[in-house]
Amino acid sequence: MKKIKNIIFDLGGIFIDIDFLQTEKAFKALGVANWNKFYTQSTASALFENLETGKITPEEFYENFRKESGVALSDEQIRDAWIAMLGTFPVQRLRWLQEIKKRYNIYLYSNTNLIHYIAFQKIFRDCTGEKNFDDYFIKAHYSHELGVRKPYPESFIKLLYIENLNANETLFIDDTANNIEGAKEAGLQTILLLPPKTVLDLDL
Repeated sequence: MKKIKNIIFDLGGIFIDIDFLQTEKAFKALGVANWNKFYTQSTASALFENLETGKITPEEFYENFRKESGVALSDEQIRDAWIAMLGTFPVQRLRWLQEIKKRYNIYLYSNTNLIHYIAFQKIFRDCTGEKNFDDYFIKAHYSHELGVRKPYPESFIKLLYIENLNANETLFIDDTANNIEGAKEAGLQTILLLPPKTVLDLDL
């Protein structure tokens, strides 16, 4: 690996535990039998891409999800099933992050949406007693605010431009292969971090 000055981290599966199966189970229990056509770890339907790039509001998302799924669900039922995948923030990883930020310029880039953002910030506060997860980073970039999402290479290029970072001096760490490929196409150095390994196993 070439010398790096900057690290861009993913969020889900890196700092917060994610279990996609919990959301799949929750939607199937509500009668959405074809959940995987809407969303998986590596794919998203047009509706979910629009949610995760901020093109539609949560309220518009709920209404369109009812239409596309053909299941009469309340906003709250959809919300609770959608956030069921969110786990906890292992504190050891946050302590590690506090140490790593002393040596590198660190950023976050997460595919997410306003519904999940509100939920995981509350989980973070409950887990740590701290106010805002974003404070660990020079800047936390979220797809619903950025207007683009992974794995598209142009999303990485946009982030590099915003932060005035050189791709060849920047490392991107994610747990999804598609996202890693997009980052590589944009010229970043990459690490695919798959379980059972965590950031605690990295030699940086």
